[in-house]
Amino acid sequence: MAARIEHLVTSGTFSLDGGTWDVDNNVWIVGDDSEAVVIDAAHDADAIAEALGDRTLRAIVCTHAHNDHIDAAPALAARTGAPILLHPDDLPLWKQTHPDRLPDGELTDGQQLSVAGVELTVLHTPGHAPGAVCLHAPELGTVFTGDTLFQGGPGATGRSFSHFPTIVESIRTRLLALPPETVVRTGHGDSTTVGAEAPHLQEWIDRGH
Repeated sequence: MAARIEHLVTSGTFSLDGGTWDVDNNVWIVGDDSEAVVIDAAHDADAIAEALGDRTLRAIVCTHAHNDHIDAAPALAARTGAPILLHPDDLPLWKQTHPDRLPDGELTDGQQLSVAGVELTVLHTPGHAPGAVCLHAPELGTVFTGDTLFQGGPGATGRSFSHFPTIVESIRTRLLALPPETVVRTGHGDSTTVGAEAPHLQEWIDRGH
Protein backbone atom coordinates (compact mmCIF):
# COMPACT_ATOMS: atom_id res chain seq x y z
CA MET A 1 0.00 0.00 0.00
CA ALA A 2 1.52 3.27 -1.11
CA ALA A 3 2.01 6.12 1.31
CA ARG A 4 -0.63 8.81 1.29
CA ILE A 5 -1.25 12.18 2.91
CA GLU A 6 -4.31 12.74 5.09
CA HIS A 7 -5.45 16.03 6.52
CA LEU A 8 -7.65 17.13 9.35
CA VAL A 9 -8.38 20.56 10.78
CA THR A 10 -8.56 21.04 14.54
CA SER A 11 -9.59 24.16 16.41
CA GLY A 12 -8.33 25.79 19.58
CA THR A 13 -6.32 28.79 20.71
CA PHE A 14 -2.85 30.20 20.17
CA SER A 15 -1.28 32.08 23.08
CA LEU A 16 1.98 34.03 23.20
CA ASP A 17 3.21 37.27 24.72
CA GLY A 18 0.07 37.67 26.82
CA GLY A 19 -2.43 37.42 23.96
CA THR A 20 -4.74 34.57 22.95
CA TRP A 21 -6.38 34.02 19.57
CA ASP A 22 -8.80 31.43 18.17
CA VAL A 23 -7.13 29.36 15.46
CA ASP A 24 -7.77 26.46 13.10
CA ASN A 25 -4.74 24.22 12.57
CA ASN A 26 -3.87 21.73 9.85
CA VAL A 27 -2.83 18.32 11.15
CA TRP A 28 -1.07 16.17 8.55
CA ILE A 29 -0.87 12.37 8.64
CA VAL A 30 1.61 10.64 6.34
CA GLY A 31 1.50 6.86 6.07
CA ASP A 32 -0.22 3.79 4.71
CA ASP A 33 -2.68 1.30 6.14
CA SER A 34 -0.25 0.01 8.76
CA GLU A 35 1.89 2.94 9.96
CA ALA A 36 1.97 6.72 9.98
CA VAL A 37 3.55 9.86 11.35
CA VAL A 38 1.61 12.89 12.56
CA ILE A 39 2.89 16.36 11.74
CA ASP A 40 1.74 18.87 14.39
CA ALA A 41 -0.57 17.33 16.99
CA ALA A 42 -2.84 20.35 17.40
CA HIS A 43 -5.66 20.78 19.91
CA ASP A 44 -7.53 17.46 19.71
CA ALA A 45 -5.76 14.19 20.52
CA ASP A 46 -9.05 12.28 20.24
CA ALA A 47 -9.72 13.44 16.68
CA ILE A 48 -6.16 12.65 15.61
CA ALA A 49 -6.26 9.21 17.23
CA GLU A 50 -9.57 8.51 15.51
CA ALA A 51 -8.07 9.45 12.14
CA LEU A 52 -5.13 7.13 12.80
CA GLY A 53 -7.35 4.20 13.65
CA ASP A 54 -5.35 1.07 14.49
CA ARG A 55 -2.22 2.13 12.58
CA THR A 56 1.12 2.25 14.37
CA LEU A 57 2.12 5.85 15.00
CA ARG A 58 5.87 6.09 14.39
CA ALA A 59 6.37 9.68 15.51
CA ILE A 60 4.69 12.95 16.40
CA VAL A 61 6.70 15.55 14.51
CA CYS A 62 6.51 19.18 15.63
CA THR A 63 7.24 21.82 12.99
CA HIS A 64 7.74 24.27 15.87
CA ALA A 65 6.69 24.68 19.48
CA HIS A 66 3.99 27.34 19.46
CA ASN A 67 1.29 26.00 21.74
CA ASP A 68 -1.33 25.57 19.00
CA HIS A 69 0.94 23.07 17.21
CA ILE A 70 1.95 21.00 20.26
CA ASP A 71 -0.88 21.24 22.79
CA ALA A 72 -2.23 17.73 22.02
CA ALA A 73 1.17 16.08 21.53
CA PRO A 74 1.66 14.65 25.06
CA ALA A 75 -1.86 13.21 25.15
CA LEU A 76 -1.42 11.63 21.72
CA ALA A 77 1.97 10.25 22.74
CA ALA A 78 0.47 8.76 25.89
CA ARG A 79 -2.26 7.04 23.88
CA THR A 80 -0.02 5.69 21.14
CA GLY A 81 3.45 5.33 22.62
CA ALA A 82 4.86 7.40 19.76
CA PRO A 83 7.84 9.69 20.43
CA ILE A 84 7.48 13.46 20.18
CA LEU A 85 10.21 14.99 18.01
CA LEU A 86 11.20 18.69 18.14
CA HIS A 87 14.16 20.80 17.07
CA PRO A 88 16.07 21.67 20.27
CA ASP A 89 16.15 25.40 19.46
CA ASP A 90 12.42 25.46 20.25
CA LEU A 91 12.70 24.00 23.73
CA PRO A 92 12.16 27.41 25.42
CA LEU A 93 8.82 27.72 23.59
CA TRP A 94 7.92 24.11 24.31
CA LYS A 95 8.46 24.61 28.04
CA GLN A 96 5.96 27.49 28.09
CA THR A 97 3.24 24.97 27.21
CA HIS A 98 4.57 21.71 28.67
CA PRO A 99 6.97 22.56 31.52
CA ASP A 100 6.83 19.06 32.97
CA ARG A 101 7.02 16.96 29.78
CA LEU A 102 10.01 17.21 27.45
CA PRO A 103 10.01 15.95 23.86
CA ASP A 104 11.35 12.45 23.36
CA GLY A 105 13.80 13.17 20.57
CA GLU A 106 15.47 15.91 18.57
CA LEU A 107 14.99 16.93 14.96
CA THR A 108 18.15 17.97 13.14
CA ASP A 109 18.70 19.58 9.76
CA GLY A 110 19.07 16.92 7.08
CA GLN A 111 17.64 14.14 9.25
CA GLN A 112 15.46 11.64 7.43
CA LEU A 113 12.32 10.14 8.91
CA SER A 114 11.02 7.00 7.20
CA VAL A 115 7.39 5.96 7.12
CA ALA A 116 5.46 3.71 4.75
CA GLY A 117 8.37 3.55 2.34
CA VAL A 118 8.88 7.29 1.94
CA GLU A 119 11.45 9.64 3.43
CA LEU A 120 10.68 12.96 5.10
CA THR A 121 13.77 15.16 5.14
CA VAL A 122 13.99 17.71 7.95
CA LEU A 123 14.83 21.24 6.81
CA HIS A 124 15.69 23.64 9.63
CA THR A 125 13.92 26.87 8.67
CA PRO A 126 14.18 29.33 11.57
CA GLY A 127 12.41 32.68 11.58
CA HIS A 128 8.84 32.10 12.73
CA ALA A 129 10.44 30.27 15.65
CA PRO A 130 14.11 29.42 16.29
CA GLY A 131 13.60 25.69 15.91
CA ALA A 132 11.05 25.77 13.10
CA VAL A 133 11.43 22.96 10.58
CA CYS A 134 9.83 21.93 7.31
CA LEU A 135 9.54 18.34 6.10
CA HIS A 136 10.26 17.60 2.45
CA ALA A 137 8.81 14.41 0.97
CA PRO A 138 10.05 14.32 -2.63
CA GLU A 139 8.34 10.99 -3.42
CA LEU A 140 5.05 12.63 -2.49
CA GLY A 141 5.88 15.88 -4.27
CA THR A 142 5.24 17.90 -1.15
CA VAL A 143 6.77 19.91 1.66
CA PHE A 144 5.10 20.44 5.03
CA THR A 145 5.98 23.98 6.05
CA GLY A 146 4.27 24.50 9.41
CA ASP A 147 4.08 28.26 9.87
CA THR A 148 7.19 29.08 7.82
CA LEU A 149 5.51 29.54 4.44
CA PHE A 150 1.84 30.07 3.65
CA GLN A 151 -0.20 30.75 0.56
CA GLY A 152 0.66 34.41 0.09
CA GLY A 153 3.76 34.80 2.18
CA PRO A 154 5.91 34.02 5.18
CA GLY A 155 4.66 33.13 8.63
CA ALA A 156 4.26 35.87 11.21
CA THR A 157 7.37 37.31 12.84
CA GLY A 158 5.87 39.96 15.09
CA ARG A 159 6.15 38.11 18.40
CA SER A 160 8.82 36.72 20.70
CA PHE A 161 11.39 34.27 19.34
CA SER A 162 10.73 35.34 15.72
CA HIS A 163 12.75 37.34 13.17
CA PHE A 164 11.65 38.52 9.72
CA PRO A 165 15.03 38.56 7.90
CA THR A 166 15.69 35.06 9.17
CA ILE A 167 12.40 33.61 7.90
CA VAL A 168 12.91 35.22 4.49
CA GLU A 169 16.38 33.70 4.26
CA SER A 170 15.02 30.29 5.31
CA ILE A 171 12.33 30.44 2.63
CA ARG A 172 14.73 31.70 -0.05
CA THR A 173 17.48 29.16 0.54
CA ARG A 174 15.58 26.06 1.73
CA LEU A 175 12.05 26.17 0.29
CA LEU A 176 12.24 28.12 -2.95
CA ALA A 177 15.14 25.85 -3.94
CA LEU A 178 12.70 22.92 -4.13
CA PRO A 179 11.09 21.98 -7.47
CA PRO A 180 8.42 24.56 -8.41
CA GLU A 181 5.68 21.95 -8.62
CA THR A 182 6.25 20.94 -4.98
CA VAL A 183 2.98 21.25 -3.04
CA VAL A 184 3.31 23.39 0.09
CA ARG A 185 1.13 22.00 2.88
CA THR A 186 0.88 24.61 5.59
CA GLY A 187 0.14 24.80 9.30
CA HIS A 188 -2.98 26.91 8.73
CA GLY A 189 -5.14 27.59 5.69
CA ASP A 190 -4.88 26.40 2.11
CA SER A 191 -2.03 24.64 0.36
CA THR A 192 -0.01 26.28 -2.41
CA THR A 193 3.08 25.42 -4.48
CA VAL A 194 6.69 26.52 -4.41
CA GLY A 195 6.28 27.90 -7.92
CA ALA A 196 3.26 29.99 -6.95
CA GLU A 197 5.08 31.63 -4.04
CA ALA A 198 8.60 32.05 -5.47
CA PRO A 199 7.87 35.12 -7.64
CA HIS A 200 6.68 37.09 -4.61
CA LEU A 201 9.82 36.88 -2.48
CA GLN A 202 10.95 40.43 -3.25
CA GLU A 203 7.47 41.78 -2.50
CA TRP A 204 7.60 40.21 0.97
CA ILE A 205 11.02 41.71 1.59
CA ASP A 206 9.84 45.13 0.45
CA ARG A 207 6.78 44.91 2.70
CA GLY A 208 9.03 43.84 5.54
CA HIS A 209 6.23 42.12 7.46
